[in-house]
Amino acid sequence: MAPPKELHPEATGAAKPLVDAHQEPQELVLYAGWFCPFVQRAWLVLEEKKIPYQYIEVNPYNKPASLLTLNPRGLVPTLAYRDRPLYESNVLCEFLEDAYPDHTPRLLPDDAYKRARCRIWMDFVSTRFIPAFHRFLQFQPSEAAPKIHGVRDEFHKVIREFTGAMMEQEEGQWFVGKDISMVDLVLAPWAIRLWVYDHFKEGGLGIPTEDGGKGDDAVWKRWRAWVNAVENRQSVVETTSERGKYLPIYKP
Repeated sequence: MAPPKELHPEATGAAKPLVDAHQEPQELVLYAGWFCPFVQRAWLVLEEKKIPYQYIEVNPYNKPASLLTLNPRGLVPTLAYRDRPLYESNVLCEFLEDAYPDHTPRLLPDDAYKRARCRIWMDFVSTRFIPAFHRFLQFQPSEAAPKIHGVRDEFHKVIREFTGAMMEQEEGQWFVGKDISMVDLVLAPWAIRLWVYDHFKEGGLGIPTEDGGKGDDAVWKRWRAWVNAVENRQSVVETTSERGKYLPIYKP
């Protein structure tokens, strides 16, 4: 989905000072778009691990030659690591974990099984959660598909499946328990954009209220606790712009 031409040109709100603080040249350069949830994935990992980086805002309609040299498609996020290109958001997140082992926290478990399990659910976010997010958001009633309930229910099912996996873990507010992980960070940018349904869709997101989940109360309680933890995480707050600036992007 191409960004709208009326897109605000730069980060605002809490994200603006963070961008301003990362303008000095570094061996690691993040070519970014403040509005892009895939960029925010990599940005969150950089911030969580306190890895030095330079932030370059990319105008999607006037991409810099330096980016096109690294990535001819001109897509963000792109990383320049010692002048060598890397892209694809999940790849970037895992690269940062591997390339900077002395920067904590570690975002994937040391245990091989637990690490592989995290990758399964990172893939779930990319292949199941995000497509369901967009099907719901882009739904338009028609004679063939007159009701929004079907796509909303589909999205709720995906959320319940993810939350059920989260509930299998030890106690704690994050996916793997007490410590934030890569799984949390790759989903966080979409979790903090869930408000767009309440703005654009009749009936809104429709997550059951407390004691209104028809037998799924524990699941929805766990989901709400996780979303609350995400929304209040410093790295998330500081990489998020003013809410109103996102509206043109998600307008149906």
